[in-house]
Amino acid sequence: MTPLKRAAVPLLAVAIVGLGAVLYFAVTGRSIASAALAGLAGVAVIAMAIWGLRRGPHVATDAPELSESGSPIYRHKPRTIPFQHTIGDGDLIEGITDHIERHVGEVETVFHEIISDLVHIDVHFIPATEERDYHVLVTSGMSEAPMTVPQGAEEFRFAELAICLPRSWPLSQEAFQDENHYWPIRWLKTLARLPHEYDTWLSIGHTIPNGDPPEPFAESTRLCCWMIGPGLLFPEEFRQLEVSPEKSIHFYGLVPLYQEEVDFKLKHGLDALLEKFEAPIEELEVLNPVRKNYL
Repeated sequence: MTPLKRAAVPLLAVAIVGLGAVLYFAVTGRSIASAALAGLAGVAVIAMAIWGLRRGPHVATDAPELSESGSPIYRHKPRTIPFQHTIGDGDLIEGITDHIERHVGEVETVFHEIISDLVHIDVHFIPATEERDYHVLVTSGMSEAPMTVPQGAEEFRFAELAICLPRSWPLSQEAFQDENHYWPIRWLKTLARLPHEYDTWLSIGHTIPNGDPPEPFAESTRLCCWMIGPGLLFPEEFRQLEVSPEKSIHFYGLVPLYQEEVDFKLKHGLDALLEKFEAPIEELEVLNPVRKNYL
């Protein structure tokens, strides 16, 4: 059984953010079985609907209601885990940097986190090349601590996230003052810290909308949800880093979705959504804020 087949198993608890408002997840449990995954079927998918992710943290409490596809829907209260300062793990950061440069490309710069809560999240920038017409940004630090995974999924306790941006995407500090340019980096860091704030986990097929109903990430787009993808744009050797016999880090790609696509997934499941996509999932992993809505 391949890692992708074991990458997602039933999730019973999800916790997320929202200060003074209600936050919820919708959790599904099916595999990513499609031609785009080249025959790698999985075991579960989670869809989380989040209210107020940018407004404050929440954690799950009561037993969930169910969506039309049988997905549990969790409603939440504010986070109870206190702020825990960390300076990061230097050996881990060095190991991830070496892994990135071995399989993706040279790291041109690192967006360092100044003050870190629970885990120290840096973002490594690998610029586009003649052979690769998109930039890559990869986190380091999400795997500083294990995620809270269901029984049987211990192999997937450690993860890092990556996002691909078109060559034309502005990435200067000045450009980051505009949320229309900064939102992918903001969410990369937010999602990397999310499992540690709320005692949950992220893996292939999990989807995290920006609110209920989902709100666009920025004024320049109607995209409003992230799906955790298998990172098919990257070499297979990059998708997993064995740090020790007890610790293996999985690298996942982020795929942005529209509200209609998320609603369809909650109603019909992930496999049905993938069948609607006219482009293979690896093409969807390069962020296009105005891409076609397939529903």
